[in-house]
Amino acid sequence: MVSETPVAPPLSGVLETGLYVDDMPRARAFYERVLGLEPMVADDRFCAYRAGPGSVLLLFLRGATLEPVVMAEGTIPPHDGSGALHYALAIPESSLAHWEQHLAAHRVPVEGRVNWKGGGVSLYFRDPDNHMVELATPGLWPNY
Repeated sequence: MVSETPVAPPLSGVLETGLYVDDMPRARAFYERVLGLEPMVADDRFCAYRAGPGSVLLLFLRGATLEPVVMAEGTIPPHDGSGALHYALAIPESSLAHWEQHLAAHRVPVEGRVNWKGGGVSLYFRDPDNHMVELATPGLWPNY
């Protein structure tokens, strides 16, 4: 008898990306001032930002999510992280020069720029917790 490996059901996309920060007020100031994000929900241990259609960027205070969060709706298991992470935010090609000027005006150094073979461009810079932020125009990936 031959058993077949089950096929995974389809995914719709990445809904949330979570980062762990050491200083929530400092992190929020950066994300709100430099990236122009507005919080949807926030408290002392986390902040949720709309990061484009169907996408949420979550900031968690490092060490503040080590216990389960029990709510009427259910339980969120504990989680945490350390180290510098990387994530990319999609931007329209027409805004690339404006983003470069905006970052310079906020004294955020661009550490790298890549002109991808597919036509996309990526700018790389760091947030206050040393996470690598990438702003990318279409053409970076076959599906973007």
